[in-house]
Amino acid sequence: MLLPGIPDIIKEFGISYDTSSWILSSYLIAGAVATPIAGRLSDIFGRKKMVTIIMMIYIIGISLGGISSNVTFLIIARVIQGIGISMFPIAFGIIRDQLPKEKLAVGVGIFSSMFAAGSVVGLALGSSIIDNFGWRTTFFSIIPIAIGLWFVIRRIIQDNQYREKELSLPHQDTSIDRQKSCSEGNIKGNDVKSIDIKGTIALALTITSFLFVLSYSHQANAIGSYLIPMIVLVGVISLILFIIIETKSQSPLVNLQLLRNKTILSANIILVIAFLCMFTVFQTIPVMVRSPAPLGFGGNAVTSAGIQLPFMIVFLLFAPSSGYVVSKIGNIKPTIIGSIISTIGFFGLFLFHSTGLLVAINLAIVAAGLSLMQVGGFDIILQRTPKEFAGISLGMTVLFNLIGGSIGPAIAGIYMQSNQVIIKGVNGSFPSLESYSLIFLTIVLISFVPILFAFFLRKNLMSLSSQDDLYINGSRK
Repeated sequence: MLLPGIPDIIKEFGISYDTSSWILSSYLIAGAVATPIAGRLSDIFGRKKMVTIIMMIYIIGISLGGISSNVTFLIIARVIQGIGISMFPIAFGIIRDQLPKEKLAVGVGIFSSMFAAGSVVGLALGSSIIDNFGWRTTFFSIIPIAIGLWFVIRRIIQDNQYREKELSLPHQDTSIDRQKSCSEGNIKGNDVKSIDIKGTIALALTITSFLFVLSYSHQANAIGSYLIPMIVLVGVISLILFIIIETKSQSPLVNLQLLRNKTILSANIILVIAFLCMFTVFQTIPVMVRSPAPLGFGGNAVTSAGIQLPFMIVFLLFAPSSGYVVSKIGNIKPTIIGSIISTIGFFGLFLFHSTGLLVAINLAIVAAGLSLMQVGGFDIILQRTPKEFAGISLGMTVLFNLIGGSIGPAIAGIYMQSNQVIIKGVNGSFPSLESYSLIFLTIVLISFVPILFAFFLRKNLMSLSSQDDLYINGSRK
């Protein structure tokens, strides 16, 4: 709902394009930090209780967003609102508790389609609300819906989570098996004191420091020549501390044992790139559409939403069918195909973005590819993770995705802030045509990474499958 209003916020608060990227990034960073903690707390106290608590925090965040009088207050509100993102891994956990393994991909597809459905409704309603009543009203309009949903969750959701032993395939995940022997069945018994607070603080400092440097490094002279190096140092130190803390912690935010599994690590990298590219586009399109011609399309909030709507609609249509496809032919082929399709879409966006129709068509192609990538990638992680580590693994996956998503707006902000021109007769400066080309070219180059990792996954899983067959045949003999 807020995406079409980003240009209005830039104009009202008189902020740079760099700073505007924090409207999305701060929200995603907060979600990234809160997600693994919420996943761990849901293992301890139950999923239903944590969802209701997080929903209350989210309601406070959107209420504060509606009364924001400056960008600092708005970013603080967005941080509080971002904690609501941590409901996602808990929801995935509920899906895994309720569905048998053979139906899991379909469940993930339906869940993903709800994200797209919300985006469709949000863009359509949000743009109209912004055009008629201003961007603050988008926050106020959600409050009664969120409160109603809170009561629905309280009444309908049941805590059915359980801990079943799940045999891992031979010759893989041995490091996880060793960890299972030490901690199997004890996750729920951990108390609140076992939550990795030190790791949380170190992670927040790391992400924020590097995003700040990414956003403002080209303005070092304006903000102080010594500030950027100092923040880089803070980021490096906090990253080192985070790795040390996670290595020694008994309940880490990031389970390094799980990441040693090449399959899980590769699938996470694919999803991170998908989120990075997606949120780069989310930050870019509203500015491009609402900038005056010839630098943009000279549209309003409704125009911006109309151009982005095909992306959301295609995602809505493809996500459930992607889950069905994955359940029938496996998760590797759709991941490979989706990676290739999304790269084609991004390349089309780089070559053809001179009109709203061309942008909308290319965004639709991108959405088709990303829906296959995401459903396939999440299914790979769900299938290859032992059930007792499902909450931790999903929390980590969403954590990495949100970090990737938070980087995207910063990349877009850098290009738009560094390449500005002035139009005669129009107040203010606007991103140049070259800035959009650079943004889309960067996304194209980055989007090749998931293709490489998808083929690596295919080769790796085929190798593991061959080893498993040899092991089983040998056992039978």
